[in-house]
Amino acid sequence: MKIPKLSRRTFIRGLGVSIALPWLESMGPLTSVATAATKGVTSQTPPNRMAFLYSPNGKIMEKWTPEQVGANFELTEILRPLQNVKDKTLVLSGLTADKARANGDGGGDHARAMAAYLTGAQPRKTSGTDIHAGISVDQAAASQIGEKTRIPSLELGIEPGYRAGNCDSGYSCVYSATMAWKSATQPLPKEVNPKFAFDRLFSTEPNAEISQRDEERKSILDFVKQDSKDLIHKVSENDARKLDEYFSAIRDIEMRIASAEKFPPIENIEYSAPEKIPAHFQEHVRLMLDLIVLAFQTDVTRIVTFSLANEGSNKTYPTIDITDGHHNLSHHGGDEAKIEKIRRINIFHMQQLAYLLEKLDSIPEGEGTLLDHSMICYGSGNSDGNRHSHHDLPILLSGGGCGTLNSGQHIAYPKETPLNNLWLSMLQRMDVNLRKLGDSTGTLEGLS
Repeated sequence: MKIPKLSRRTFIRGLGVSIALPWLESMGPLTSVATAATKGVTSQTPPNRMAFLYSPNGKIMEKWTPEQVGANFELTEILRPLQNVKDKTLVLSGLTADKARANGDGGGDHARAMAAYLTGAQPRKTSGTDIHAGISVDQAAASQIGEKTRIPSLELGIEPGYRAGNCDSGYSCVYSATMAWKSATQPLPKEVNPKFAFDRLFSTEPNAEISQRDEERKSILDFVKQDSKDLIHKVSENDARKLDEYFSAIRDIEMRIASAEKFPPIENIEYSAPEKIPAHFQEHVRLMLDLIVLAFQTDVTRIVTFSLANEGSNKTYPTIDITDGHHNLSHHGGDEAKIEKIRRINIFHMQQLAYLLEKLDSIPEGEGTLLDHSMICYGSGNSDGNRHSHHDLPILLSGGGCGTLNSGQHIAYPKETPLNNLWLSMLQRMDVNLRKLGDSTGTLEGLS
């Protein structure tokens, strides 16, 4: 039986719900950009995606940076959770966020670290409403390619943040809680509630229909049941199996969100957490990471920012038996017991990154995987949290970038190389035409 060809933009819909589909065989061949160019193939090519994951308060850098440069480097203690995706990861040393430094503005390194991280711009020191930074790399991309997807960009996080007030030595709280800046004066708030993020990805009517679904405790799959049944008869056996796995993933996330709502929100000494956020930090993080995977798998968006915590966060990590505040520990003053706890937090964060990367790499897409067709950057605007250093930052870039990245290396760049040179290099690989971003001075060599 001949299977009719489906559009790459096929959706299934029902009562305020719209679910984009992952790539299926029935949509036609999906070929890498390199293969298509080499063989003269006319077919669909997988889109490139990029995500930026941020962790605060720096690292224990001597346990982070590999000794060897090049392809034959050994993963350090902190990086060891990435063993399964080592050959798809770049460790980038020597990059600097100069605009996170004081540059005459005095204290406030945590606020500047996050505000300058994706912008390369010196944030204005103010605790008032006259905030000013710069456009961030994710929004530079969204302004040019955001129209290709249903959601131009997705901003996620774990900790909520105040939108006003003084949070760090005269800097507005918005600086230490915001990665994404649509313009120099327009920070984009992050969504910390996985339920709301889930609804944003899949619901077309965000009010009455969502309320009805919640009231009846129905899965969004119940609302698109007939449409999905009709679709199953139009695809191949392999596609039917792939759709079943995809729908199972959606239902699993829904069930985990519903389960998380039964528990009280996690206590936080700095913020009052919104309702219906998972009580357990790791479950919260992994729900958000699963949503990133779904967003990329269905091409709902190609641009994501995700902060594991606000910069300067003093959250505790009871999951790994650490009840001291993270920020307090980062100012360890050489205390070996505190350094050991920071090391464990660093490893825990790396385990969450490994979870995301391995999941992306487990999902086939064309001739590769979702990870092969993504660029996942993990890092911080602080390197040594004890000294508030903003040079030689801890930066990882994982994925294949649709064949444009030569991964599996440790590349050491000259001192004071702007971090924004990496962002400019990534924008080029997203087909975003931009000659300069923040304090960039060009693109990085050695990535391809």
